[in-house]
Amino acid sequence: MNPKHECIAMLLAGGQGSRLGVLTQTIAKPAVPYGGKYRIIDFPLSNCVNSGIDTVGVLTQYQPLELSDYLGSGQPWDLDRADGGLHILAPYQQIKGTSWYKNTANAIYQNITFIERYDPEYVLILSGDHIYKMDYAKMLDFHKKNNAACTIAMLEVPWEEASRFGLMSTDEDGKILEFEEKPANPKSNTASMGVYVFTWEKLRKYLIADENDPNSSNDFGHDLIPAMHNAGERMYGYRYSGYWKDVGTIDSLWEANLDLLNPSVNIQADDTKWKIYYKHSAAPPQYIAPSAAAQNCLISEGCEVAGEVDYSVLFSNVTIEEGASVRYSILMPGTVVKRGARVHTAIIAENAVIGEGATVGASSEEMGKAGQLDAWGVCVVGKGVTIAAGQSVAPKEMVDKDRRA
Repeated sequence: MNPKHECIAMLLAGGQGSRLGVLTQTIAKPAVPYGGKYRIIDFPLSNCVNSGIDTVGVLTQYQPLELSDYLGSGQPWDLDRADGGLHILAPYQQIKGTSWYKNTANAIYQNITFIERYDPEYVLILSGDHIYKMDYAKMLDFHKKNNAACTIAMLEVPWEEASRFGLMSTDEDGKILEFEEKPANPKSNTASMGVYVFTWEKLRKYLIADENDPNSSNDFGHDLIPAMHNAGERMYGYRYSGYWKDVGTIDSLWEANLDLLNPSVNIQADDTKWKIYYKHSAAPPQYIAPSAAAQNCLISEGCEVAGEVDYSVLFSNVTIEEGASVRYSILMPGTVVKRGARVHTAIIAENAVIGEGATVGASSEEMGKAGQLDAWGVCVVGKGVTIAAGQSVAPKEMVDKDRRA
């Protein structure tokens, strides 16, 4: 029998991440590398530990192998515990048959037995694909103070992006007056962050009702939360004002990485007080050759840089040969950029090779001068792909197979 826990976290990490294209062909979106040394999932896991939440269920489904290997016993996040700790929760054979997680609410419903092992008063629901630092303990206190059934973390987003999110209107105390999931014509730009605190007794009731509704799509935003609101449950919005990035698209992943190089973006503020924990991999120190020109960069251990690098993020064991140029790009572990190659506004996945004299991407200035600014954007080279000497990759292009001469 596990001792009672006041609050446990359930982290949804099973999504395919199809909008990330070739980057998630073989790995789940939360396992995608970020920031030179992290994976995306490191952020919600570290937030849990820093907030004093020591029992976390990670719900996996799509391409779980690399994510599960990375998480292991939870030791890097201090979640390798006899009481609680980290648990990987995949769909499993049940008496009534096998059922994949149909959607977010159904995924939690299928793990009611796991939650009840810890007899929590409150359950924190998280997404595994957001970059942010947040003290969940403060949100939980807000939830308790308002005697809420559900509290939703919220922040203001640009109006032009509002229709991508669940949106809400609140009164001056934070009580939710109206909730709309991804409306075509937004009435509000206050968006749900996909971070929820539920009183477990209430959540359990609505999960069961939602599962028994044949017309439900079994989603928190589309179904369960509107059902609670329509039933008159006490629901509150918890306002958040720090850095938050939904890295569900190529552009947003590229932007979130380069935000680390922007002094006006405070994602790393108070780093010593709110550390982001991650699984270390052993590598030798970086080597910056006398021929190199590197500025405004994040260069990880094991890198060898002999060429030019500007405003870019280099993960571990990246090689940039003399005469090569890398600008405004993210190079994931093991990437090799050979002599004379040029990489601009790109994401290069693990162990890809950019051959001598190859051209990957282009600057917005170049595209503007050519009268093709609308065609400019981030290009992507997939894991293990080779772009042969002299070959090119156009802006916005995704390459998942070797490009030979």
